[in-house]
Order: sequence, then structure tokens, then C-alpha cells
Amino acid sequence: MADKRVNKVVLAYSGGLDTSIILKWLQTTYQCEVVTFTADLGQGEELGPARDKALLLGIKPENIYIEDLREEFVRDYVFPMFRANAAYEGVYLLGTSIARPLIGQKLIEIAEKVGADAISHGATGKGNDQVRFELTAYALKPDVQVIAPWREWDLRSREQLIAFAEQHQIPIAKDKRGEAPFSVDANLLHASSEGKVLEDPAQEVPDYVYSRTISPEDAPDKPTVISIDFEKGDATAIDGVKLSPATLLAKLNELGRDNGIGRLDLVENRFVGMKSRGMYETPGGTILAVAHRAIESITLDRGAAHLKDQIMPQYAELIYNGFWFSPEREMLQALIDKSQEFVAGTVRLKLYKGGVHVIGRSSPYSLYDQDLVTFEEGAVAYDHRDAAGFIKLNALRLRTLGQRKKKLGL
Repeated sequence: MADKRVNKVVLAYSGGLDTSIILKWLQTTYQCEVVTFTADLGQGEELGPARDKALLLGIKPENIYIEDLREEFVRDYVFPMFRANAAYEGVYLLGTSIARPLIGQKLIEIAEKVGADAISHGATGKGNDQVRFELTAYALKPDVQVIAPWREWDLRSREQLIAFAEQHQIPIAKDKRGEAPFSVDANLLHASSEGKVLEDPAQEVPDYVYSRTISPEDAPDKPTVISIDFEKGDATAIDGVKLSPATLLAKLNELGRDNGIGRLDLVENRFVGMKSRGMYETPGGTILAVAHRAIESITLDRGAAHLKDQIMPQYAELIYNGFWFSPEREMLQALIDKSQEFVAGTVRLKLYKGGVHVIGRSSPYSLYDQDLVTFEEGAVAYDHRDAAGFIKLNALRLRTLGQRKKKLGL
């Protein structure tokens, strides 16, 4: 239970059965006023029903907040993360992780606006999302109370949840009465599916789980060729047409979906300590990640590129674990953003049956010098004979070690 008397709480509300039960549970358990916040992050669902359901459950119209955050989400969260080439455990593009700090930030903003003393979320006590929401909340409002019903209530089964809903006249869709075959979280960057039919990592993901991509086997036999323009590390145009961040990502999602791109079957290490199996679909993000690395390959100096690769796992882990608003993430972001000053130009890609293939890249800031790399003798400041001294200097310590081994008979 919360530390002290709660007068008003802001609830992250989807309009689904679980958060509707939470809404009523907050009213009955804490006898408090509930304010609902529903975010449009491009999950592809109509948000009108969430407003209607909140009204039905007794929420005052002025206490219902619904915000379209798609542009803010991509511009201020997704794009900064993609400048870092962030991938958790080498492959996961952090689609769920990166959405949580934005939702948490908005919960706190609304709590400040309406004078609420608590926030609430529907994340379970086993997952990462509870950590992400709450670390964000405490970073932005240190004295806020957080109510996490899944860690407090005694509703332990689907039957108990349904019984609670019926007792309090909460409408239940027919398809919500039974156990869901898996759970889904979606936004403009990705869709993730976990649980139930996916819990055995030895079993292939059933076809019906996929929602954002067609099967690579069913993708067109003819490749799709596109170009992506970049400025300061951010994608700005597709095929020469300038687009806003959210519109651009949505377009890449369409291209990725139609070509079977972006499926990932992953067993990952959760921050809370257990392993979990998830199936992620990140069609547009997968294309963007490949394109960004391609433009960096001709515009970033070797030292800068390799340093970025060294810090990337730490940066990705901070986002995965919920530390978006930590000083270390902000410090790394400053370094990453500095590296992107000349990451601009155009990348051409071939999309084909689940694959993203780079077929060309150009930039006004390219560090690629054809005269330097050609096998022909060019009129450039590179003398092949200089390589002999370079090699000998780099070999000095290896030769010294070799001499010692020889002396010791090793």
C-alpha cells in the first residue's frame, strides 16, 4: 500500500480490461480521485473508446487526458537512441524500453498540473516496465507516490480479475474472458509479443503472433530500392521526399512490413534477473539502423566510430533498465550527439525478403578518399614504403614478447 493518504492519482490508462480494473480498484481501495492518461504512441488503436470507457467508469471529463505523442516520441526518444546504434544484447532495438520514459514523463507532468500526489501503472511485478516507469517518476518528481496494483492486490488469476470486473460493472469484451494466448505491446517503433504460447523458447513462434510484418517467404520476389537522407545523424527524407520524424518512421514501417523485415525471436535477460522470451517486430527501425550505420561508415572517423561502438552496449543497457533520465545516459548522449555533426548524406538500400542491403552511400562530408584506397599509384600523400616502418613499430612489443618466449623455451 502507498505510504500515506492518496487524494488524487494519475493512471496510465489504455482503456483495456486490465487498466479498467486498476482504475476501479484505485477508486475502491484508496477512495481517491483518478485522472487517466492515454498516450498515442502509434500503437495503431483507436483511442476514442478509452475516453468513453473512462467516462463510463465515473471519471470526470476534465480528468481524462489523451495525447498524440507520435512526433515527440520519434523526435526526442527514438532518433536520439538510433544515433547511438543502440541494440540491447546486440540485437534488440529497444522498442518497448524507449517508450516508457516518455509515458512516465507525461504522467508526472499531468500529476504536477492537476495537483496529484500519486501515479499508477499496470506493469506487473515480474517485468522491466515497472522499473522503467518508476525510475522515470522518481527522477522527475522525487516525492511522488507510486501505486503498482499488481504488487499490491490479491487478484491472482484471470477468474478473479473477471469476477472483480463483473462485480463493478466493468464491460468485458468476449475475447477478453479467457486467457490471452500472448500479450502485446505496440508503438510506432515496434510490436512485442510475450507470454503463454511464446514461453517455450524451443518452439517456433506461431504465424498468428505476427502483426507488423508479412513472412519473408511471402514477400515480393522483386526487391524494393529506396534512399534515405540523413542530417546530423537523423533520417529526414525517403526517396528525396522530406518527412516529419513520425511520418518517416511510419513510411519505413510500411516498406519493412511489405518486405518481411524486422522479425526478432529473442531470449533476453530482464533487469529484474530472469530470462524471458519475446518476439519483436521492428520493420522500420531495422531499416533505419542499417542505413544509419552505412552513412556513419563514410562520415565518421575511425576513432569516433570505434568509441561509439564501445559505449553502445552501456548506453543500450541504461535505456533497457529504465535509466533514460540518469546523468550517465545524458553524458553519453552528449558524446553521441557530438559525433553526429557531419553524419549527413544519402544511403541507398535494397529491401528483399527480410533482408536490408546497402547498395550505395554518399555524403558531402565523406572521409572516403578514392585516391587513397586505389591500388593504382595516385598523386596523394601515401608512400607504400612508409608501411614498412609503421609495421615494425607496431611489431616491436610482439617481437620483444617473442624473444622472451624463445629464451624461456616456451
